[in-house]
Amino acid sequence: RFGRHWALRDCTLTIPEGSIVGLTGPNAAGKSTLLALAAGLLVPSEGAISVLGSDPHDQPAVLAEIGFVPQGAPLYRSFTIGEMTEYARRTNPRWDPEIVAPLLSRLDMRTKIGALSVGERTQLALALVLGKRPRLLLLDEPFAGLDPFVGREFLQLLMDGVAETSATVLIASHVMADIERVCDYIVLLASGQVGLEGQAETLLDSHRILMGPRRPIGTIRGVREIVRERHSGRQLTLLVLSEGPIVDPSWTVDRVGLEELLLAYM
Repeated sequence: RFGRHWALRDCTLTIPEGSIVGLTGPNAAGKSTLLALAAGLLVPSEGAISVLGSDPHDQPAVLAEIGFVPQGAPLYRSFTIGEMTEYARRTNPRWDPEIVAPLLSRLDMRTKIGALSVGERTQLALALVLGKRPRLLLLDEPFAGLDPFVGREFLQLLMDGVAETSATVLIASHVMADIERVCDYIVLLASGQVGLEGQAETLLDSHRILMGPRRPIGTIRGVREIVRERHSGRQLTLLVLSEGPIVDPSWTVDRVGLEELLLAYM
């Protein structure tokens, strides 16, 4: 809570170990607050948070297991890349230069941080955080400000680093295309609460788009819940949570895309 405003409330979730988790939702949904809690930078106003079995604020030893890149990849702008890398090496006991070196091979170690482009600064921040071999990697809007080519390159670096460290990854982003490309588990925050959570494939398999003539809906066999209803002229379109085959011939049944599904739950 910030003053009278609750950034997160009644927000309960569990992140599965070994997953690449997409944390998405509209602006001000509480994504950055959740990451700051997980990194021990904030203390819950009520409730509790456990990271790798420990409270990251009261048991700071767990912070050695956590890698966190806040939005904008804040680094010491007066340092050179070499100085920033040496600083990271000295402050992280499990520092692994073999992970860092290939990620920085195209950067000049003498360059000041302040002279780097957004993409280069993001690449450096990712290299430094992977160098500590975290068990949990937290990334807050890592694709913000990156052009599509640099964004794809960043994703490849991320996936290579995750394969090397076997980290659990939590990526906060409101750009759903970024989430869809790499994440196998989805958490949607809306108004500070969990609106949807689960394996991406399972969520997609359990929802369907139904299209048919506009009419009173009634009960549809195989439908547990109608998530969203839209009318367009004489056509009715439903996004539904299914509980079995939908065989009513009056409905055309289609699969739903991840972006459309997430937007329906916001």
